[in-house]
Amino acid sequence: MTRRNAVKAAAHSFSDLLTALSDMRGTDQSITLRQLLEAVGRRSFGAVILLLGFVSISPLTIVPGANWLVASVTFLFSAQILIGRSHPWLPERLLDAPFPGGAFDRVVSSQRVRRWASVMDRLARPRMMFLTEAPFVMVPALAVVLTALVTFPLSLVPLGPVLPGVSLILLGAGMTARDGVWLMVSLTSVGGSGLLFARWLQWVT
Repeated sequence: MTRRNAVKAAAHSFSDLLTALSDMRGTDQSITLRQLLEAVGRRSFGAVILLLGFVSISPLTIVPGANWLVASVTFLFSAQILIGRSHPWLPERLLDAPFPGGAFDRVVSSQRVRRWASVMDRLARPRMMFLTEAPFVMVPALAVVLTALVTFPLSLVPLGPVLPGVSLILLGAGMTARDGVWLMVSLTSVGGSGLLFARWLQWVT
């Protein structure tokens, strides 16, 4: 089994995804969004959103403009899912943007991240699965679109992208685990991101 196939096979849980991504890393000096998205499979909507949320709150975003890059990919990907495309198109320029390989290694091997992944895997399980299928899946897809949009202005605020990033992780975990209950709970974090955006608007106006 290739490293890429190993990641796809392991994408049913956050912990296994981290392990497989760690094995995929190899010896490259940098890693691109293309590599990460192709590893989890672009048709695996939940796994991709989970991965993008994970990247958005990790040290990978120390690169200037990285939060906007991840938000752009998240928006384009989820918007195309929302309109029914099974294999979303993404611009080459976004896909080939590099992230520091060392930072990636530290994230996927972090014991703190692994512990949180283990907790999420225990809490999320198949429940009310009809909420993860059409037409109901359009609700979390729309939530992902809105979360990506509010990330752009919140990236100008210290730690502003953290809550939207957490929202993406929760939504992605719910869709990956096919847990409708988890998805409904995770929508509250999306509401928190919206509230934070409203406070930002009040501050700048």
